[in-house]
Amino acid sequence: MEETISLKEIFATLRKHVLLIVTITLLGVMISAGVTFFLMTPKYDASTQILVNQANANSNSLYQQANTVQTNVQLVNTYSVIINNPAVLNQVIKKLNLNLTTDELKNMLTVSTAQNSQVFTLTAETDSPAQSVRIVNGVAAAFKSQVQKVMNVDNVSILSPANVASSLEPVKPKATINLAIAFVVSLMVSVGLAFLLEYMDNTIKTEEDIEKILDLPVLGFISEIKDGREPSNGKSRSTAHTAGRHQLRGAGHVETK
Repeated sequence: MEETISLKEIFATLRKHVLLIVTITLLGVMISAGVTFFLMTPKYDASTQILVNQANANSNSLYQQANTVQTNVQLVNTYSVIINNPAVLNQVIKKLNLNLTTDELKNMLTVSTAQNSQVFTLTAETDSPAQSVRIVNGVAAAFKSQVQKVMNVDNVSILSPANVASSLEPVKPKATINLAIAFVVSLMVSVGLAFLLEYMDNTIKTEEDIEKILDLPVLGFISEIKDGREPSNGKSRSTAHTAGRHQLRGAGHVETK
């Protein structure tokens, strides 16, 4: 027999386990808040924009200008790789006296480019706003110097150096997102657990349960009768029952031959 569940039964299950759902959801949000605000280390980033532009881009020919712009766009992808080169990073580590390896410094840097743009953005992410600013500006300066030496061109300009004032807000962790995710996940887990408990509960509570399980109509039922009377001789109920059992056993012994 195919089982179906109605919308009324769904709401009844949720109402029945509402305390469980609220408790698990609040517990999940509280754990997420504790981890976010007390265990996770805040991260701060600083960014600078670098422009790639040929020095002879002032040609009168539109065709030559278009070719120059296209060349600069292609150089952006090349420079995005050069900026993470150990030759550039080691220069930054030595100049800023950083206690880092080239791989550790590389993991702090992010290079992002826009399609068909001569500008790319260099971002550094550390535990301190001031440290992020020092690193990103140091890498940009070292990269500009290294490009002039290696490629013998002067087509790199730093448009906007990073500053501490724009890096005071932490970028990680994002408390709002973490709490929202914890709320949704905890709510889903608690609702799923409520339906699981309801599914595993196979006890018979109503006449409808009997009809559903046995597929038979209920002809009648006997109400529960509670007797609140105490024995007249003042003895407890358990004592009276025990005495009655002794009398029955004694009578049986007399009748046995």
